Amino acid sequence: MMQPPHYTGFANDAGPGDWSFLGDGACAWFNAPSLAGSALLAGRIAEVFQGGTLPDIDLRSSGLRIHFDPGAPGRFSDEEAARARAISTAARELGMASDPDTVQVMQLAIDASDSSSQGTFWQTVLGYEHDGAARLEDPTGRDPAISWASPSAHNDLRGRIHVDVVRPPGQVEAVRSTLGQEPFGANGLTLADIDGNEVDLVPGGVLSPEPDTSDWSVAFGATASYPAASGTVAVSLATAVAELADEAKIPLLVDLRPGRVTIDSGKDQWDDAERSDGSSFVALAGRIQAAARGLGLTAERGRTRFVQFGVDAIDVDAVRGFWASVLGYAQDPRPSVTDIVDPRRLNPVLFFQQMDPVDEDRRRARNRLHIELQVSTETARLKTEAVLEAGGRALTGQNGLRRTFADPEGNELTLLTPPQGE
Repeated sequence: MMQPPHYTGFANDAGPGDWSFLGDGACAWFNAPSLAGSALLAGRIAEVFQGGTLPDIDLRSSGLRIHFDPGAPGRFSDEEAARARAISTAARELGMASDPDTVQVMQLAIDASDSSSQGTFWQTVLGYEHDGAARLEDPTGRDPAISWASPSAHNDLRGRIHVDVVRPPGQVEAVRSTLGQEPFGANGLTLADIDGNEVDLVPGGVLSPEPDTSDWSVAFGATASYPAASGTVAVSLATAVAELADEAKIPLLVDLRPGRVTIDSGKDQWDDAERSDGSSFVALAGRIQAAARGLGLTAERGRTRFVQFGVDAIDVDAVRGFWASVLGYAQDPRPSVTDIVDPRRLNPVLFFQQMDPVDEDRRRARNRLHIELQVSTETARLKTEAVLEAGGRALTGQNGLRRTFADPEGNELTLLTPPQGE
């Protein structure tokens, strides 16, 4: 029996309980049986918006996430509430149940001695834009935002958290030239801001030498990005991609943003040399490119980017297990890989590297980079319990909207909840 629409909820009873208000918008996740099933709901969402600008929509083989900014923090306007109810109703008509407790958005916070200089560095490295406040955002709305805080006590030690970024080769060269830095590190890819926070800026490559996959860029994952003039065209491409991916039995990430569709393999999911089931990602990529060209779309290879976070640890297993448990991530089963991955591929990959056990000063020093997680009030309660069960501890200075915790080696996680909870 199909479950009825769930409209109770929070936010002054203005929106359905399928939805969670996070720091920068309202989100909902609806389970789906396939990528094509997610595309069906995307089509219904386009109908709700009646040919206007679509909100952010992420299609996965397990479901769909929709994210849009409400008119006021923690509250739907009457029009937004009507749209949210219509989307919830459409999901249930398609047999898709919501899962509001798992919705979360990850971002990065950096302690800064000079936020202006740091902002310039990270904006250049990432190709981000200022959001009008003290924050940088990905203009494609896919990768984690960055914000700044004043350091409580500056230290010159190398941090235990760093960032990996992949961009097209020409952009990597332009960044190095603009910053006037010669890359360093074991792989000759590392750059650093004025406080010594490190980023490995990696040049991407091509998926194959064949012209029928020339739209695709590749490094940790394979990505193609297409400007789409209307929501109708965007959904048409998403539907075609979903059908092709389901037929090939290769799960893909399809992200719809206003004016753009990005198709992504996910990290390490594109390499045919490692595929044992006979499927071919390169062949699928060629069919997707042909479908996009058939809709009159032209790829923008300069708009692709990949971002992940690395954590140095003395006890890698303990720290990795902590973050997997608290974030609800899955551990990569490959014995030589320390990645943990969002099972829905909505938030960044974290990976872990061995740190020298004798480096006690670096271990005790407070990191300048901190992971923040936007969650609903109820999800924050559940994650607080998970933190303590996984060996973390609460730090001082807590308040109702920001709750900061430390993992077993002192790396920090802050849970951010909205001004008006559920």
